[in-house]
Amino acid sequence: MLPPHAARRSVLLALPALLLARQARAAPGAFAAALEQAAAMPQLRTLIVARGGTVLLERRFNGPPPERPVNVKSVSKAVIAALVGAAIARGLLEGTEQRIAPLLRASLPRDADPRLAQVTIGHLLSMQAGLERTSGPYYGAWVTSRDWVRAALARPFVADPGGPMLYSTGNSHLLSAILTRRTGRSTLALARDWLGGPLGIEIPPWPRDPQGVYFGGNDMLLSPRALLRFAEMHCQGGRWQGAEVLPEAWVRACWTPRTRSVFTGDAHGYGWFLDQPGGEERAYAWGYGGQMAHVLPGLEASIVMISDPDQPSGGAGGHARALHALVEEALIPALRAA
Repeated sequence: MLPPHAARRSVLLALPALLLARQARAAPGAFAAALEQAAAMPQLRTLIVARGGTVLLERRFNGPPPERPVNVKSVSKAVIAALVGAAIARGLLEGTEQRIAPLLRASLPRDADPRLAQVTIGHLLSMQAGLERTSGPYYGAWVTSRDWVRAALARPFVADPGGPMLYSTGNSHLLSAILTRRTGRSTLALARDWLGGPLGIEIPPWPRDPQGVYFGGNDMLLSPRALLRFAEMHCQGGRWQGAEVLPEAWVRACWTPRTRSVFTGDAHGYGWFLDQPGGEERAYAWGYGGQMAHVLPGLEASIVMISDPDQPSGGAGGHARALHALVEEALIPALRAA
């Protein structure tokens, strides 16, 4: 039998899932076409649509229950961006112009390229550090290295800091290391304190590097319903249930275009991709296999789509393109009509 305080904690942790379940409605007619389109996508596992904190549609397709944590892959980069914003708001980091070399001095390579001294927190967030990527064909060698932080900092420069977008999970991992070293607390502890508690969501442990730093930018575990809360908080300008979780100015900063993806052509801010399908402003976080959180500020709506994490999403085409089409062709019209 659980002690009284543990029992109360279990009840509190269960409340968000219960409330979301009660809020969910049977899909109105406006979403019938969207559901038909979604049901024809074999990799899609979960679809949730919400507006103003109220769930309009929740459907599970051959996947785990929506309250169970799943690997959200690179959607984690948007979570890391939120934690950086929270650290800046608390005065633990100076801001996006702060240089990273003094923060990671112990891991800097010998005879480092002088340009490493120019790299800022903002460059890591926007994927403009200029360092050779650790993603794509370089990913396997990087995550099997003995020291991920040192290996990421030792990548050769292929562009100047502030130059073109070079999508690299190593950049986000450096941010996780900075958060840990600057605060003396793990990224998991910070995520639970700064996001999990205010949003009323569970954040389980996720993988760590050989030095014990929680993986920044990949493999975080969040339930679809927890991810929805995260997206809705951004949609509401950094607030949840009337309380500030992130400064509204930080949400705007994350959604300010700073560079552009060579793979999709979409703009990129801090941890979020940005576009305007049919003139509707959209910010979206995207992870391997088709893990997605879309926020449509003009419609005050958020959409979470969880897919098979073991199947590629086909880059700008394939399953990823089908998910975007689901939003653009079916869900946005349904939201406008609802």
